[in-house]
Amino acid sequence: MTVTETASQVRPQVVSSPEDLRAALAGRGRVGLVPTMGYLHDGHATLMRRAREVCDVLVVSIFVNPLQFGPSEDLAAYPRDLERDLGVVAGAGVDVVFMPGVETMYPPRFDTRVVVSGVSEGLDGASRPGHFVGVATVVLKLLNLVRPDVAFFGEKDWQQLAVLRQMVRDLNVPVEVVGLPTVRAASGLALSSRNSYLDPQQQARAAVLSRALMAVQAAYASGERSAVKLRQAGLDVLAQDPEVTLDYLSVVGRDMQDRDIPGRDIQDREVVDNGPMTRVLVAARMFGVRLIDNMPLVSGEPDSA
Repeated sequence: MTVTETASQVRPQVVSSPEDLRAALAGRGRVGLVPTMGYLHDGHATLMRRAREVCDVLVVSIFVNPLQFGPSEDLAAYPRDLERDLGVVAGAGVDVVFMPGVETMYPPRFDTRVVVSGVSEGLDGASRPGHFVGVATVVLKLLNLVRPDVAFFGEKDWQQLAVLRQMVRDLNVPVEVVGLPTVRAASGLALSSRNSYLDPQQQARAAVLSRALMAVQAAYASGERSAVKLRQAGLDVLAQDPEVTLDYLSVVGRDMQDRDIPGRDIQDREVVDNGPMTRVLVAARMFGVRLIDNMPLVSGEPDSA
């Protein structure tokens, strides 16, 4: 099912205040939450359909969170299409859509921030200072407001998922965090709301990011364990398109630490097989748009998930 196949579905209840949210969820059984910033695509719909299978009531939040955007980032230009979003959630069987305003989430004199150290400090944490503080803060607020039994996130934002799992564990938040594999276009490009900034030809070229990740995965599957050599396999692919401005291409383990850091002893650069927790992550700008992607490094055939 695609996001265009939803018009005939019954629309969910839409609420914007914590009081109405609590009333909508009273006595509803096992609650699932899919937090989003809207402009929904098939990746979001996949999360919703999975949540629908295991929960009695499904909540989707739509909130463009200003706290996770830096001063030079695209908050004002971030794509929005409420009618389209409501069609997507209806098609996925969502019961309640929570759409709080900024003043609801961040009222006057709001002075609290959630900082998750360690897993948040490299990669996107280094490239986008304060981003994960904003993510952790808004997600913790949503978890406190909705009080779900299960919350669903896409693995495309792998570092974000690691940050949120750490936060939930450290703060004893009573919720199960479920990550689902990245949904991709036929070209291999990871689905993202920011893909809307690219025309079809640019989106096709942006699939070079996933091809680079698959090259790293292929080298890993063939037995290569040097992070330096694995990374080079991906860099060789990225070099084929001059439009790529690379932020990072990194092989990480369970601790989210880059295994190819100059100055480390060579033994520390060997990649330990942690199953799907061992990942290759990429962030790059193409045609003025910052895109991210990742793949697990597993033995066997390259995994496009």
